[in-house]
Amino acid sequence: MNFIIGMVVAFGSILGGFAAMGGHLAVMWQPWEFVIIGGAALGTFIIANPIYTIMDTGKAMLEAILDKAPKEREHLDMLAVLHMLMRELRLNGRSGVETHVDNPAESSIFTSFPKILNNASLTSFTCDYTRLIIIGNAKPHEIEALMDEELQTLHRDKTKPYHALNGVAESLPALGIVAAVLGVIKAMGALDQSPELLGALIGAALVGTFAGILLSYGVLTPLATKIKMVREKQIRSYIIVKQTLLAFMAGAMPQIALEYGRKTIPSKERPSIEQVENDPPPETKQAA
Repeated sequence: MNFIIGMVVAFGSILGGFAAMGGHLAVMWQPWEFVIIGGAALGTFIIANPIYTIMDTGKAMLEAILDKAPKEREHLDMLAVLHMLMRELRLNGRSGVETHVDNPAESSIFTSFPKILNNASLTSFTCDYTRLIIIGNAKPHEIEALMDEELQTLHRDKTKPYHALNGVAESLPALGIVAAVLGVIKAMGALDQSPELLGALIGAALVGTFAGILLSYGVLTPLATKIKMVREKQIRSYIIVKQTLLAFMAGAMPQIALEYGRKTIPSKERPSIEQVENDPPPETKQAA
């Protein structure tokens, strides 16, 4: 919602200010200038990125516009899953947890929290490291090093759309100049025409420069920044898992281990201790 409001404010101010100065908005409608700029930007984007990144960028743009970052409810669900896994491990040992991590799709723990289960990557991350814990041979510092390596890889993968879109944004002012130069070339071919026609052609050419700069700094750059922010918030869920499981491996009780994970959540989104302790179990929620 913030993204849409921001775009309305930005474009409303620019176009409204132009109209208030006596400018004619119809002059700004130069579809072939936009075709040149947009087509060149899309082509360079396709050249520079593999198909996976192209598809993921589209997904990341939608996530940014809709602000698909984890909210307090998702954090509470993640902490609840971890608490149930740790409690099961303390009460029933390896056999009690093994069925949950080997087949989370049929686990009573994971199926109670569909938002967590639907995040295949996060579920796999949680199950993989819980499985390493129940094996019993790995030391906490070895698990931590492995987690850090995976988190670095995950961060690189998650932020590829940011870098890809940022690269396009940086190229747009230059592509706008390309469109403007082509417009000037067209205008130069009409020097024998009336001043009114020549002026319209030059004005149309300058729209290319305007559009390239506006799309770069007014649309794609803030959208890329929003993508980075949303994706980094998504990675925060993995850090919650990491800190909680490491604390549990070090000997902390499940409730204390949850505090290690809870403290990694940014203060504006962090549920309180009371919320974590009083969050009703899944069966109670469903009954309600």
